[in-house]
Amino acid sequence: VWAGSVIGLSQVWYKDIPKSKFHTFDDSKEWMQMDKGGHFFAAYKINQLTSDLFTWSGVSKKKALWIGTGIGLGYQTSFEILDGYSKAWGFSWSDMTANTLGSFSYLGQQLLWNEERIIPKFSAYPTQYASIRPSVLGSKFGESFLKDYNGQTYWLSFSPGTFFKNSRIPKWACISVGYSVHEKLVGDLDYYTDPNTGLNYSAKREVKLSLDIDFSKIPIKKPWLKAIVKQFNYLKVPFPTVIYRGGNFVGSWSGW
Repeated sequence: VWAGSVIGLSQVWYKDIPKSKFHTFDDSKEWMQMDKGGHFFAAYKINQLTSDLFTWSGVSKKKALWIGTGIGLGYQTSFEILDGYSKAWGFSWSDMTANTLGSFSYLGQQLLWNEERIIPKFSAYPTQYASIRPSVLGSKFGESFLKDYNGQTYWLSFSPGTFFKNSRIPKWACISVGYSVHEKLVGDLDYYTDPNTGLNYSAKREVKLSLDIDFSKIPIKKPWLKAIVKQFNYLKVPFPTVIYRGGNFVGSWSGW
């Protein structure tokens, strides 16, 4: 899967992109670091999924964790190398930092607690901003789902019940803290004027507080069903949310 996806993307995604000598590119200040959340999330989840697969196949848990960590970091590095030969982009050390933190965050939790207590999650919804700059934020749902950071939120969900032994809070009941952006239409600029309407947009960071569910902690006896239900931990469950945006608090029924 690793080799096939890298070869496939190099032929499809990178094929028509002008090439250059290998070089680095500092994009640490673009998109208010939302893309770094994506790198962290992807590396973490690849580690978690790979570690689970190797443990299931009979490899010892500790060895499976190190294999998963190497694959989680190595897989993401493959695309950074491809970016390094792309004239428009470049090898990003800030992306690599996010990749490393993501992969090692899962490893660290397992070595420290022997379980996953702080879970990265993702949520997304379509916004009106993609239609303003479709060439950048996506002209179709699939494109805007990946490119429009205004509709994306990266969450960290944790249950107080896993940190306190005598807590009456169920271990599956979580508090979730999220990060997103609002009216962010240009990667390296916080202001944008729509040439068609003359409307001005001012980018703002968002911090969100909500509730969530840890599906891996739901008491299910059948191992095969528990393994299936656990996969829902990739996504944040919609719950009423308090959003801090531009110095003000706003509310949302779903976190959107």
